Amino acid sequence: MIISRRNLIKAGVAAGAALSIPSVVRAQTVSNGARTVNLGAFTDLPGFDPISSTANQVADHGMAIYDTLFALDSKFMPQPQMVGKWDVSDDKKTYTFELRDGLGWHDGTPVTAADCVASIRRWAEVNAGGQLIMARASDISKKDDKTFTIALKEPLGLLIDLLADVALPIPFIMRAKDASRPASEQVTTKIGSGPFKFNEALARPGASYTYDRNEKYVPRKEPSDGLAGGKTVKVDRVIRVTVADQQTAVAALQAGEIDYYDNPPADLYPLIENDSNLQLEVLDEGGQDLVLRMNFLQPPFDNVKARQAMLHLIDQEAVLRAAFGDAKYISPVTSIFGAPLSNDENAGWYKKGGDPERAKQLFQDAGYAGEKIVILEQTDWPEGDNIAQFLATSLRKIGINAELAPMAWAALTARRRNKGPVESGGWNIFITYDSDYSLGNPLTDSIPVASGDKAWYGWPKNDEYEALRVKLANVATLEERKALARKMQGIWWDFVGDLRLGRFVTPIARRKALTDLIHMPQVLPMWNMQKASA
Repeated sequence: MIISRRNLIKAGVAAGAALSIPSVVRAQTVSNGARTVNLGAFTDLPGFDPISSTANQVADHGMAIYDTLFALDSKFMPQPQMVGKWDVSDDKKTYTFELRDGLGWHDGTPVTAADCVASIRRWAEVNAGGQLIMARASDISKKDDKTFTIALKEPLGLLIDLLADVALPIPFIMRAKDASRPASEQVTTKIGSGPFKFNEALARPGASYTYDRNEKYVPRKEPSDGLAGGKTVKVDRVIRVTVADQQTAVAALQAGEIDYYDNPPADLYPLIENDSNLQLEVLDEGGQDLVLRMNFLQPPFDNVKARQAMLHLIDQEAVLRAAFGDAKYISPVTSIFGAPLSNDENAGWYKKGGDPERAKQLFQDAGYAGEKIVILEQTDWPEGDNIAQFLATSLRKIGINAELAPMAWAALTARRRNKGPVESGGWNIFITYDSDYSLGNPLTDSIPVASGDKAWYGWPKNDEYEALRVKLANVATLEERKALARKMQGIWWDFVGDLRLGRFVTPIARRKALTDLIHMPQVLPMWNMQKASA
């Protein structure tokens, strides 16, 4: 049975409940001074390698300690970041990049062109945009310690955009000794060249991680603009505190024990809005699209009829209500793409309330014979937990043997790599989300890719779709890209590469003393923010 937070916590009770919860946060934090920011997060970091992981939490870690060659400004235009200057040959096939002065690793060694070459190659193993670069590249090599080149077999006008993109994983630059590992092997060191240093001595796995201002970091001279410009750090320390219980987190916000929380419960929005010290703020106006991934390699979802059954089974409105409740922040989704490529092609399957009888018949057509369907249930993401439970109930109602496998996010990210059958620790379904911004570029986002073993978890495969996706790199105008996107979506909803469960916009909660947070999708940069004295 799913109990929504709306029913669990009545408005009149919420305030008292939040205020009465004893603190479990104070022991995890180091300081509440104006030079220390305590960021509350609903889940622990599932790792420290932002190339081998597509978790937003790991990307936030990457943004703190690593840097990028280019970065997007607030208008989503690419700007140089680690690059001082660059040019392209007359035939548009050779790009030359020179690093700017002042770049150094946290261990005291200088950043070199060799680090950049190794990092680009490693990132390209797992990022769709990087794979496109490698498919077009004849060579990526250093010219001298500060200069490297990317030579192409044919022009790729999107190359700079791809190097600046924030589709996960982001092309962070690592030391060559770290980037020499395959992307399938996690880098465990935390030495970057970014504006923060990871404080290993104060790391408390499962509780908190500390980032200290990198006093030797040289920011660009331009003003901060989106993720571009000068990464100026205005505090001495940022502590990422894991507070899985949302009511405890709101109580900690009220008490000033944390300054920010990334996942406030919708039932407590009124409480937050009525507190003169607190503020709800939407940092990513485009929102997130909920995605249900199915394992193409194992029964029953190796059969297209079973995947089509799921398409008809889903009642998006009910899913969204179970997860988020407040209609102000949710809406159904029938396109696999985000803006500007979102469209309504081949979306006739959408039906308010779903079509359980049609789903049941399609499972029968697929030859389903009662096999266990394992749904990975993320217990430290309350909304995802609710969705997983709702999905299992919906499947059982039409006679499907659905089983929930509860686990924390870190365990889920490890298990979803398993391509084997459920009897060997595999899986059939897991639920995630991706930013609408990221889904608007299927050349760089990992989810709308259907290249089989090279695709993201679930490993969807359709050669006709992939041929059209690759063509996106060659068209000159947005209108041409939109036309291709319609054709791609028509194919996707036929073979059902995955499902969309709806869209949500989630405000963060912060104390009003914490200001100047950067509004961009995918990541929370720790620079630029500042905190007023109590």
